[in-house]
Amino acid sequence: MGVVAHPDLGTASRDMGVDFVGDNARLLAVIAGVVTDELVAYSMWVVVLLCSAELPMKLNWNYSDIVEDNGEYTIVQEPPQVVSKFPGLFQESERVERCTDMFDVIVCGGTLGIFVATALSSKGLRVGIVEKKEQEWNISRKELLELVEVGVLTEDDIDHITAASFNPNRCGFEGKGDIWVNDILNLGVSPAKLIETMRTRFTFLGGIIFEGCSVSHISIYEDSAVLELADGKILSSRLIIDAMGNFSPIVKQIRRGRKPDGICLVVGSCCRGFTENSTSDVIYSSASVKRVGQSQAQYFWEAFPAGSGPLDRTTYMFTYLYPEPGCPLLEELLEDYWELMPKYQGVSLDDLEVLRVIYGIFPTYRDSPLPAAFDRILQFGDASGIQSPVSFGGFGSLTRHLGRLSAGIHEAINSNFLDAQSLSLLNPYMPNLSASWLFQRAMSAKRQSDVSPTFINELLYANFESMQKLGDPVLRPFLQDVIQFWSSVKTLGLVMLTRPVIIPSIFKQVGLPVLLDWSGHFMMLGYYTFLSSYLDPVIRPLVEKFPGKMKYEWKQKLEAWKYGAGLDYELSSSGGKSAAED
Repeated sequence: MGVVAHPDLGTASRDMGVDFVGDNARLLAVIAGVVTDELVAYSMWVVVLLCSAELPMKLNWNYSDIVEDNGEYTIVQEPPQVVSKFPGLFQESERVERCTDMFDVIVCGGTLGIFVATALSSKGLRVGIVEKKEQEWNISRKELLELVEVGVLTEDDIDHITAASFNPNRCGFEGKGDIWVNDILNLGVSPAKLIETMRTRFTFLGGIIFEGCSVSHISIYEDSAVLELADGKILSSRLIIDAMGNFSPIVKQIRRGRKPDGICLVVGSCCRGFTENSTSDVIYSSASVKRVGQSQAQYFWEAFPAGSGPLDRTTYMFTYLYPEPGCPLLEELLEDYWELMPKYQGVSLDDLEVLRVIYGIFPTYRDSPLPAAFDRILQFGDASGIQSPVSFGGFGSLTRHLGRLSAGIHEAINSNFLDAQSLSLLNPYMPNLSASWLFQRAMSAKRQSDVSPTFINELLYANFESMQKLGDPVLRPFLQDVIQFWSSVKTLGLVMLTRPVIIPSIFKQVGLPVLLDWSGHFMMLGYYTFLSSYLDPVIRPLVEKFPGKMKYEWKQKLEAWKYGAGLDYELSSSGGKSAAED
């Protein structure tokens, strides 16, 4: 289990010749095993440490910092309290005189925030943005057209921001055969051009950007959410949208330092010197599970032409992991990347010019999307966990959900439905997202496993081969992280008919508890499909006649059925055909 120890205690434990995360956690477990009351056990452990003259006297723990996981105890540092609640009205408080500006919505953090900010500005709301980041994206034209439908881009903008276009796109697994598709993640988008286009539109609509600023504290009053920036500036807003990504300080406070249920580690680079640079890999595996440090890892690849030049290509290597002690480090993955990438791409490192190196950690949680924990604060994008647990980076899920979310947020603000319960309806339970957890578990190598090292590749190829046989209506939604009930039933049925020998290994790989949990979500996926297909057409025409709060709640419920069943996905009429190559 990964933990974050208090820095002073880390130093002290090394001076005492013990490993803080290992020895002291085991000591606590021993004490807790003898003394049944955990608070007494915690006190005894602190007394043991205080007997050492080397221990600094700065003990900033809370009792809640003790985390139990499968009978083992570890200490984590309490996340900073970024959000606080205050009674009364902000307009009647002394702080109102220090407020420099007031908004309907303030969007905090990340490049992705400018999309929802622009969508809300186009609806007539006064919106501000705090902070900005950059990253490189690749996406399909269909997903960009969803931004056109929302009104934040035009088709001319798509042509302007598209830096590269490439077809066909490959899915392959360790020499078992390749499946080629067209128009899946086949556009390289220039972040600089895209953000500049969005910035121009946002400011034209009256939006204000606070650049180079970071969030210091948020105070929730009955009438406002008050944002204090690191430079001391105070802004007030009716709603704050947290778009600060996977490591949002607000999300850390909500989750209270709880470890993720899964992790995706990503390393890669953008290099110049690829003479063969017209196709892409959506997902590719060139080897079986291998040992990395103390753990096991199944490496996957993604590659696509970069927009910075005709010989420039971005390649990612990524792996899914259980968060546990001994997990591979990013440094170890990067060393393997430089060793394996030349063989994977058929090039020599001596012939390449490295333009930039890319790496990241993407934690995922089973209880996603994250419901609102505070009045007047809503998580958005990666911060909400709305993206699939098998994807890294939430640009595709942003384009898919932006229309739904911007419409719902606009109605919530206009009707003043800004309490946590009402805002949680915008990030509802989605069974297709929860059902995706089985795929991440199946793609995560175990440290101790009794399945073949080739099992993950065999399972993935069996699934992709079956989806390819079933055609684009089954394969294409899956490749764009949309899980649908009938497509999944057809795929699983075909896999069981054609590869029955693989079924026992699935039980060994993911475990019975995960399969039972997945079965519940899969049943709900079927239930949501039924509700959206048969009840939605009856209820939706009547919703506008409902009273205010009831109308808002039913609108969000209907959208939850539709998106939770993956029925928002429409197969593009221009989508290319897929083909298998042995």
